[in-house]
Amino acid sequence: MEISAPAHWHTVDFLSDLHLDRPDSPTLAGFAQYLQHSPAQALMVLGDLFEAWVGDDALGQKDGVEQQVAALLRQAAQRMDVFIMCGNRDFLMGPALMQACGARALADPSVLQFGDQRYLLTHGDALCLSDSDYLLFRQLSRSPAWQQDFLRKPLEERQALGRHMRAQSQAHQAAARQSGGTWHDLDTPACLDVLQNAQADTMVHGHTHHPASHVLSPGKTRWVLSDWDFETQPPRADLLRLSWPLDAPDRKGGKPHLQRVDARQFSV
Repeated sequence: MEISAPAHWHTVDFLSDLHLDRPDSPTLAGFAQYLQHSPAQALMVLGDLFEAWVGDDALGQKDGVEQQVAALLRQAAQRMDVFIMCGNRDFLMGPALMQACGARALADPSVLQFGDQRYLLTHGDALCLSDSDYLLFRQLSRSPAWQQDFLRKPLEERQALGRHMRAQSQAHQAAARQSGGTWHDLDTPACLDVLQNAQADTMVHGHTHHPASHVLSPGKTRWVLSDWDFETQPPRADLLRLSWPLDAPDRKGGKPHLQRVDARQFSV
């Protein structure tokens, strides 16, 4: 999927891994403040907006986090273009959710053409080649047969299965941290292949929760998004902002600037 930035886009925000899971979440409140005050003309969520998504029929639950997030994004979509990519936790997000959010589904991977620069956008999980167990599950769970079988189950059963899978994942992560185990990062040769195929020099992704920028090879850079968590110390809510320099409002004589921004500045 390729997106060419229209002329009125001067600022594009990238974020990921909010893992929203309840209506009273401080992270959701912080996200609401950001949406109200961001100067961006476009927002691109690169996966794991929700902690889990078990089907678009979850939108029918009154006063749930699903309805609240959809309402917030629908309001934001009146003044900015909103794009949402599936992640490893919410890969079952479907067209009904996108319509409720006023958003456009963003394929993984996608390419953003911004001026004469091309940016490869991905959640990142498919490039963690060392995480073989997860990649097997990913291949299975992305198959139409698996998804049709899962979505045929009652909503309550799907929600219980989602809670169980989250608990298993959290236990596995805690055990890995306690034992000093390594975490799975994106494979550099695979990243370079994807960039070459996309004719792009810059990759932006989430998933790993290890915000940084990495030089993969001369002229090739990988930017990693932060996760969001307003309940930890210190709170985390970084995003990446792509914008034109103030001295190049007509996109002539300048190069787009990618920088890390702390979205907590919008909190009250």
